[in-house]
Amino acid sequence: MRCGTILQVSSSSAAAQHLRDLALLRRVRDRIDRDFAQPLDVEALARGVHMSAGHLSREFRRAYGESPYAYLMTRRIERAMALLRRGDLSVTEVCFAVGCSSLGSFSTRFTELVGMPPSAYRNRAARATAGIPSCVAKQVTRPIRNREAPPGD
Repeated sequence: MRCGTILQVSSSSAAAQHLRDLALLRRVRDRIDRDFAQPLDVEALARGVHMSAGHLSREFRRAYGESPYAYLMTRRIERAMALLRRGDLSVTEVCFAVGCSSLGSFSTRFTELVGMPPSAYRNRAARATAGIPSCVAKQVTRPIRNREAPPGD
């Protein structure tokens, strides 16, 4: 009887800790969504919720299916896609506007997620989304995560 009580208490305490961790992970995700253009790294995000970087990465991946860095880059690429569709900024300007500090890394990640380089996307999107409301264009052109983009044509 006593062992069952101890097991029950530790199980309920683990469940409560899991819920607290999920709340912290939502705070991290919300911060990434809000501050994607700011310099963010996993260590800074982890410090903000009083976790180690390793624990944050593991728990974030378990909760959302990708690492905090991958989630951040997806947000940046989504925003970059919107800016490139507008057509009034160069690829370099878009790269820095979304918080990336390396044009090469930005272009590589953009190509992985979208399936084409940012310059090709800019040219194609300008033609393809002409006359389409921006809210519809955003849904239709949303990047595919985790390298699921179809091979370039």
